[in-house]
Amino acid sequence: MAGLGPPARTLRALLRELRYLSAASDRPYKDTAAYRYLVEAFRAHRVTSEKLCRAQHELHFQAATYLCLLRSTRNHVTLHQEFHGKGERSVEETADVVGLKLPQQPGGKGWEP
Repeated sequence: MAGLGPPARTLRALLRELRYLSAASDRPYKDTAAYRYLVEAFRAHRVTSEKLCRAQHELHFQAATYLCLLRSTRNHVTLHQEFHGKGERSVEETADVVGLKLPQQPGGKGWEP
């Protein structure tokens, strides 16, 4: 469980992802069922006086997995919007998308005034 980090950090990251998701809608993220469920689940599975709290570790692992899913989905949507085919592009636009610049022809063959 050392790779997961503290549960509070995972909860904060999950709430940050909920804020990103609720930015598209007009209602605040604290009014969603997902927010209430996450906060209640983390409160119910706090570390107790037990040396090994299996339910708390299981919840933390599931929360970290869900956080990875939310981040990956957000990144996928961002990449899809940026690179999704928009029909035919000119050579200049295609070169700009991949970060290249076309050479300028100052004169000679193929040059038109």
